[in-house]
Amino acid sequence: MFEINDSADSMTDTQFVSPDDLRAAFSSAMSAMYREEVPAYGTLMELVATVNAETLAADHELRDRLAATDSLERISEERHGAIRLGTPQELAMMRRAFAVMGMYPVGYYDLSTASVPVHSTAFRPVADSSLKRNPFRVFTSLLRLDLIADEALREQASAVLAARSIFTDGAVRLIEKAEQEGGLAKADAQHFVAEVLETFRWHDEAIVDADMYKRLHDAHRLVADVVSFRGPHINHLTPRTLDIDKVQALMPANGIVPKAVVEGPPTRLCPILLRQTSFKALEEAVSFIGPDGEWWQGSHTARFGEIEQRGVALTPKGRALYDKLLNETRARVRPAADGSNATEYVASLSDVFRAFPDDWNGIRKAGLGYFRYSLTEKGRTEAGRIMDIETAVAQDLVRFDPIVYEDFLPVSAAGIFQSNLGDEITQEFVASPNQVMFERDLGESVLDEFAYYAQIERTSVESCFSVLGQAAAAE
Repeated sequence: MFEINDSADSMTDTQFVSPDDLRAAFSSAMSAMYREEVPAYGTLMELVATVNAETLAADHELRDRLAATDSLERISEERHGAIRLGTPQELAMMRRAFAVMGMYPVGYYDLSTASVPVHSTAFRPVADSSLKRNPFRVFTSLLRLDLIADEALREQASAVLAARSIFTDGAVRLIEKAEQEGGLAKADAQHFVAEVLETFRWHDEAIVDADMYKRLHDAHRLVADVVSFRGPHINHLTPRTLDIDKVQALMPANGIVPKAVVEGPPTRLCPILLRQTSFKALEEAVSFIGPDGEWWQGSHTARFGEIEQRGVALTPKGRALYDKLLNETRARVRPAADGSNATEYVASLSDVFRAFPDDWNGIRKAGLGYFRYSLTEKGRTEAGRIMDIETAVAQDLVRFDPIVYEDFLPVSAAGIFQSNLGDEITQEFVASPNQVMFERDLGESVLDEFAYYAQIERTSVESCFSVLGQAAAAE
C-alpha cells in the first residue's frame, strides 16, 4: 500500500489528500503492478531511463529548455496507460474515478476510421501545475457493439458485459464519498488506490466459454479482449522517452522485439505531436469454462509494452498539414502490420514530411504550433514599452518554448493496435464517428484540445504584455 507524506503540500486545506498526490500514488501503484505482471515492462523502463539520461547529457539545449519550462522533473514520472471498456455505465463510473485523481476527459478519438470498433478519450490532468506534478494519462476506449455486423453475437456480448461489475464495492463507495465530501482523507485515499487498482488487474480466467471467445475473436480480436474478462486489464503502460529512435534500436539487444515502424511523424530536429512504438503483445495462458464445467486451457493476446516521444502541440493549421502529409505518405506506402515494407514506408514518410518546417521559429511564424511565451532577463527590464509579440521576440525581450502535446493521435493508436492484433480482420468497419453518443455515455463533454492549447499560449502572451505594457493577445 502506498504512503503519502504528511507535508502541507500533499493535503488540501480540509485535510484531504490532493488529487495530484492521489494521481501520483495511483500511477506508481499501477506501474509496480504492471512491472510484476509483465516483466518486459520493467526492462523497457530501465532502457528508457538510460536513453533519457544519455540524451540530456549530450543535448544541453534540450536540457536547458526543459529546465526553463519547469518540465525536466516530470520526464521520469511520465507514463500513460490504456484500457478498453464495454458499456456506457463502465465509462461513466471510470470518469468519476479519474475525477477523484484530478484527471479529466480531453479529446474525442474515432478509431472506426482504422477498422477498430471503439471510440475514445484521454483522461489526464489539465492544469499546468498538475501536469508538472504527475502527467499520468489513461487512453480510454469504449467498445462500439453497434458496429458488429453479427446481431446474435452483439446481443450475447451485451448480455455478458451487462452481468459483470468492473469496480469493487469499496471503490464505488470511496468514489461516492469523495464526490459527496469533496475529497478523501489519507486513510481513505490509501484504500481508494488499492480498490481502484483491482479494476486494472489481469485475470487469467475468462468469463465466456471457448466457443464464444472464438466467435468474438473472429469478429475482431479487440472485441474478444473487451468482452471475455472480468475487467479492463491495463493493456500497456507507456514511459516517455526523449529519443524514441535510440530506444527502438536498443530494444532487441535487451531481449525485446519492437514493432517495425514507429507510429506518427518521422524523425525530426524539432519533434511534433507524438511518436509511439511498442513490443509485440504477449500470448498469455487463459482458462475457459468448458461444457462439462471443467476449465480448459487456452491463450489470449492483448498486453504489450509501448514507449512514446512527445513534441510540440500543433494548431488546427499545423494539424491539417500533418494529416495531409500523413495521408499522402500512406497513399504511397501503407505500412503492413508485419513490417514487411517498413524501410519503404519510413523513407516515404521522411520524404513527404520535408514540407513541414523543422525549426522552432519557422513552425511558430507559420502558425503551425503552439508556444509558451515568457520574458527574458532583458525583457524584465523593459516595462512600459508598447509593441507586438514579433517585435518583442526579435528584440530578445520575450522567448518562446514549444508547448508539449499532451494528447494522442487516432491513426497512431490504431497502428499500435493493429501491429499487435494483426491484419486479419473479418469485418471491415465503416468510419462512423459519434461524439454526441460518446459524450452522452461519458456523462459530460470532452475538453477541446485545440482550445486548451490556444488558451495556454494566449495566457502566456498576456502575462508578458502585462509587464511590457500591452495586455493584448498575439495576432
